[in-house]
Amino acid sequence: MPGSVTTTLVDSFAAQLLDWFDHAGRHDLPWLHPRTPYRVWLSEIMLQQTQVKTVIPYFARFLQAFPTLPDLAAASLDDVLAQWSGLGYYARARNLHATARACVERHGGDLPRDLDALIALPGIGRSTAGAILSQAWGDRFPILDGNVKRVLARYHGIAGWPGLPAVEKQMWSLAGAHLPEARMADYTQAQMDLGATLCTRSDPACMLCPVQSGCVALRDGRVDELPTSKPGKALPERTALVLLAANAAGQVLLQRRPPSSIWASLWSLPEAADHDSARAWFERHLAGEYDRAEALVEVPHVFSHYKLRMHPLRWRDLQARAAVNDNADLRWVSAAELPQLGLPAPIRRMLQSL
Repeated sequence: MPGSVTTTLVDSFAAQLLDWFDHAGRHDLPWLHPRTPYRVWLSEIMLQQTQVKTVIPYFARFLQAFPTLPDLAAASLDDVLAQWSGLGYYARARNLHATARACVERHGGDLPRDLDALIALPGIGRSTAGAILSQAWGDRFPILDGNVKRVLARYHGIAGWPGLPAVEKQMWSLAGAHLPEARMADYTQAQMDLGATLCTRSDPACMLCPVQSGCVALRDGRVDELPTSKPGKALPERTALVLLAANAAGQVLLQRRPPSSIWASLWSLPEAADHDSARAWFERHLAGEYDRAEALVEVPHVFSHYKLRMHPLRWRDLQARAAVNDNADLRWVSAAELPQLGLPAPIRRMLQSL
């Protein structure tokens, strides 16, 4: 019966997965040596919606800049965003910083060894908390990230989009039922490795899978249809003008994004919805002629919930009005200073291409 769990299945699933992990799992990932709470937490946040190969160099640079949780808490948000720049989903970086400061204030500078206390921290959900507890301390908690959802949906033949509360509740129950009595750190990593390397979204390597003998989807020929995809809808499109103003020294005028917007708190080029608002912003902040702008090639960017088409306008040899200069949210920046700032990836690429 799809979704049912027997003692035999539970025992064989964990045992087979651990046997496979011993000879085929990923043992060289940098956050595994050592598996400290800080390193595990940092890797888990970075790996949300991001592939391992992309995360590895960011993880190394981030640790070099902020070796410990108190170091991260003591850093400025600008410094944290600069190290994160290009990794995307910047709310993760802001939550890391906020959580580090909360741990210094409430937990003596360490992550708490408690599920509810972890979930109460910014950016840590139930699965991430379980991953931290199981990998850093060997505590017996399940995880349910995208890889695990895919494995469980196929292994137990669970239909329905895993984002639906009823389906997710069923998967949490199964994830908990499969937990072994020991080797929790290895078991947690083994689940993620299985989903990332064999039980992949497309072209899964079922014949190499260590748990193929109990897989309902493989038995019933349903591997390609499980897990059920999220009901699709076309992404809306938006357009924006971005103002690329340079002064005589070649510095570019950057503006800090609002704290609750897309690319929140990052430095970016000033943006306007249309020419009327762009002209008004230009005339309020810059001394020059708006109509002398050079239109550059459109830059598209896709977010999770909409598509953005950016139309850059460039001016050279401008001066700021006296009231502007450098301030908290508006500043002239040289090319040499750009690497030290947190910039949205498409804006950084735009500036580097000039």
